Amino acid sequence: MTKRICILGSTGSIGCQAIDVAKMLGIKVVGLSAYQNVEKLIQQAKDLNPEIICIGDESYYSILKQQFPDKIVVAGHKGLVEVATYQDADLIVNALVGISGLIPTIEAIKSGKKVALANKETLVVGGEVIKKMVKEKVGGWQDQILIPVDSEHSAILQCLVGEDKKNVKRIILTASGGPFRGKKLEELKNVTIEDVLSHPTWHMGKKITVDSATLINKGFEVIEAMFFFDKKVDEIDVVIHPQSIIHSMVEFVDGSIKAQISNPDMRLAIEYSLTYPQRGMCLIEPLDFSKLKQLTFEEPDFDTFFLLKLTYECAKEGGSYPVVLNAANEEAVKFFLEGEITFVDIMTYVKKVVERHKPQQINSVEDILEVDKIARFELKKLVEGEL
Repeated sequence: MTKRICILGSTGSIGCQAIDVAKMLGIKVVGLSAYQNVEKLIQQAKDLNPEIICIGDESYYSILKQQFPDKIVVAGHKGLVEVATYQDADLIVNALVGISGLIPTIEAIKSGKKVALANKETLVVGGEVIKKMVKEKVGGWQDQILIPVDSEHSAILQCLVGEDKKNVKRIILTASGGPFRGKKLEELKNVTIEDVLSHPTWHMGKKITVDSATLINKGFEVIEAMFFFDKKVDEIDVVIHPQSIIHSMVEFVDGSIKAQISNPDMRLAIEYSLTYPQRGMCLIEPLDFSKLKQLTFEEPDFDTFFLLKLTYECAKEGGSYPVVLNAANEEAVKFFLEGEITFVDIMTYVKKVVERHKPQQINSVEDILEVDKIARFELKKLVEGEL
């Protein structure tokens, strides 16, 4: 039987690649969603002939409905949830950006769907809530209700196949180091948006590319790994690996280390999330070891890229701290991409908002959204010079 999937955020980088991979694997895309890129969404829908289509910005609904009068066309947050819970889908690919991915993930899980999760903010801000919900539903993560799409977490999942998780001593996440590896803070004061978006290895959306440049993205991946693989933050390390050939590693109690190695191509991780626990076909260029000159590793520079250190601290504190960290960062990145603040300001303002925060208990999605709202307001006030 042909697998049927819905893709949330289908017009973004991961969404577009997921469509390509699904077509190559013969997987039927039955649902699509985009926020504002209605032209691309229409193009995708004409190509894929899905059953349900959502546009996040409701002002584009009439355009979409005119194009597809015989299909289920929905809009806004409610429409996004309809796609995430679409009854005739086997798997939901969540490639949304930011906290917008949280509620669709939760609703998909509640409706019994498996979720291929590329939206890291879901677990950064809602990991505890989702973990509790999943345990109540199936007794744990063992049924892979959530399947990682990020290359690093996909690598860890692949390394754990056939292993007893009790034997895992340490998870090692690799990072390319971004476009400013080796730079000091003083050298980053005048970098441009173009400089920041010039990632040396991966071609990604703007927000995640900025996050990779500050290294907060790697910190978010640490928090994700805590929930995906049930580890404490002290059991997860980050190492800089500029070649991006080793995508992450797992160290076991006997000292053995497993690594997942391939050319840097997101299609492999996306494919594994769509076919797991089976493997699909080879969609990427095979690795030629004879052409590898060197594989190098470095410690992260926690002083220059202090948001990575801050993320570890927020992960240890737990509760509302990761929510504040994510909210402040989303707002700061938005201001940076609009040309309102500098690259270094992103890191400085985020740290200030986190340091001002008074911790709160997180017991529900409503708690998350309230803390998120306040943190965004404080970041905006800082940018405007009112705090």
